[in-house]
Formats: sequence, C-alpha cells, structure tokens
Amino acid sequence: MDKDLIIRELQKPLDSSVIKQRDQAGRSLSYIESWHAIAEANRIFGHLSWDRQTYSMNMVQCEQKGDKGLWYVSYTARSVITFDGVTREGTGFGQGIDRDLGKAHESAIKEAESDAMKRALMTFGNPFGLALYDKEQRGVAKEMSMEDARKLMMKQVATTWKNMGGTAAQFKELGSTLAVVNIDVYEFVHSSILDQELETIEAIQEFANEVATKGKTR
Repeated sequence: MDKDLIIRELQKPLDSSVIKQRDQAGRSLSYIESWHAIAEANRIFGHLSWDRQTYSMNMVQCEQKGDKGLWYVSYTARSVITFDGVTREGTGFGQGIDRDLGKAHESAIKEAESDAMKRALMTFGNPFGLALYDKEQRGVAKEMSMEDARKLMMKQVATTWKNMGGTAAQFKELGSTLAVVNIDVYEFVHSSILDQELETIEAIQEFANEVATKGKTR
C-alpha cells in the first residue's frame, strides 16, 4: 500500500460529472450517489483494505398519514469507516414512504445507513464529496463551459424559486427591479440563497429592493 499515492488521490478535486442534484426544503442540493462513494473507496483504499460498520440504527418516526394511508418511517444511523487504523464516523438520516409498512422501514433503513456511510467517507477528502460542503465548491473539478455552467445555475435557480413558492410573475417583477441597476436576476437569486442564506421569496424581494435603491442613489 502506497500511502503517498493514497493521500494524493484523496487530495484530488471531485469530478463534476459524478455530482447529482436533488430538491430538499425548497433548495437544490448537490450530492454523490452511495454506489460511487463505495466504488471510490475500493479504488483508493483497496477492495480488502477498508471496513464499514453501522453501530446504531434508531427509528425516530413511524406513522400513517393522509387519505392514501401512506406510512412515513424515519431512521437515524451511525456508521464508522476504518482504513489503516484510521476511523471516521458519520451520522445519517433516512425516510421511507409506502403503503406497505415493511417496505417503508426497509427504504428508511437503507437510506439512513447509506447517508451515514457517505458522511463518514466524506471526511477523508474531496473524492467522497467533501468539496460539496464548500459553498464555492473550490474542490470540484471545473470542466463545464461558462455557457453550460450558467444553464445549470439557471435551472437550479428556477427549481429552487418554484419550491420556495415563488411564481413566474414574481420572478419577472424581481428581474425588472434589478435590471434598473444592471444586475442579473438569476445570479442575484443564486447569491441570495447561497451566500446571504435568505430563505423566503419575501426576503429576496426585500433585499433586491434595497440593492436597487442603493444603486439608484449612487
């Protein structure tokens, strides 16, 4: 086992092509899939050189809700990854929703275990998703053209705006407000959510009005 080679691999940026997107609580989040995390551990550490153990699995929700009789089951899990005497721990969450209670439990348990594993592996470096915890994602290999990157950003903004309850009319009005001071509405919303951590449409609108007002008075 060449430790220097392993360290170099762990220090490499995350390949942007393996990053996936999902919507959560009105925001577009980046992640890597569990199978990819396992494949990277096998590639970097060696198939027989690392170990994963799940030490706890706790049910935190189990209830039947709604007219369709769906079961909502949630678990938290704690996993430990060990490689060459080094151990890293991660805590994960999983939820299963199904008419069949057993299937809901199965989905929730699998998701919680996978999430905990990925969080433990993440601490080893960028190839396991550490780069995604940086808002600027400086540890992600930038292979997209500027045009493609903008298209992706615009798509993420549109999805997040919709999930936050915003309408097309509100977005158009926001664009008109910002156009007066030559600010791109997509970049503004993207920055407002990620950098300013604004969580509502009203907060973004208020911030835009403040920026536009200051821009007019200069």
